[in-house]
Amino acid sequence: MIDSSTGESEVLTPSCFSLILASGSSARQTLLRDSGVAFTVRTQAIDESLYKEAGRQAGESAASVALRLATAKAEAVSRETAQRDAFVIGADQMLSCEGEWFDKPASRQSAREQLCRLRNRTHFLHSAVVLCSGGETVWSHIEEPKLVMRDFSDTFLDAYLEAEGEACFASVGAYRLEGPGIQLFSRIEGEYSAILGLPLLPLFAALRSFDVLAS
Repeated sequence: MIDSSTGESEVLTPSCFSLILASGSSARQTLLRDSGVAFTVRTQAIDESLYKEAGRQAGESAASVALRLATAKAEAVSRETAQRDAFVIGADQMLSCEGEWFDKPASRQSAREQLCRLRNRTHFLHSAVVLCSGGETVWSHIEEPKLVMRDFSDTFLDAYLEAEGEACFASVGAYRLEGPGIQLFSRIEGEYSAILGLPLLPLFAALRSFDVLAS
C-alpha cells in the first residue's frame, strides 16, 4: 500500500470531500498534480492476471477488462479507507492490436519483440477511469485512443530501446509519448491524458457533478 499526500499548490481547491488516487502510476499522479488538484495516493494490490484471464475466458473486450481492473482497484481502496467522505479514483489501461492483448514488457528483449509486433500497425489504448465512494462505484468512463506506429527501422528501434532503458517497462506499450516514444508513431487520435492512462476531462466533469471540484 502507498499512502502519500500531493497537490500542495492546487488551483482547483476541492470541497470538504477528500480525493484519493488508487494508482501508483507516476504518469497518472503527474497528470492530476499538474492540473492543480489536491489528492492523496493509496493503493491496494490485486492480481491483475486473474482478471485478464477471466476476461479472456469469458470473451470480454479489452475495454471491459480495463474497466473491471480500474473498478477493483478503486473499490478495494474505498472499502479500506477510514475517510468515509472520500472519493476514490481508479484507473487502468489495456492495449489491444487486432484482437491481441499486450502487457507491460518485463525485459528489453520482450519490449523489442512487442514493438516489432506493433510496428506499422494500428493499436488501441483502452483507458478506464472510475469514481468510488463508500466502497461502491458511482461513475465510470472509458476512452479508446487510436495510435498508428510507423514502419521504423531496426536501427531506430535499437537506438530507441537504448535511450529509454528501463523506462520501457513501465508502459503497457513499451513507450512514453512524453519522451522519445513519440517518434514511433505516424498518427495518433485521442486526448493526451487518456493516452497516458487518466482521461482528465470526463473525470473533472464527474468530480464537479459530485461537488468535489469547484464548478
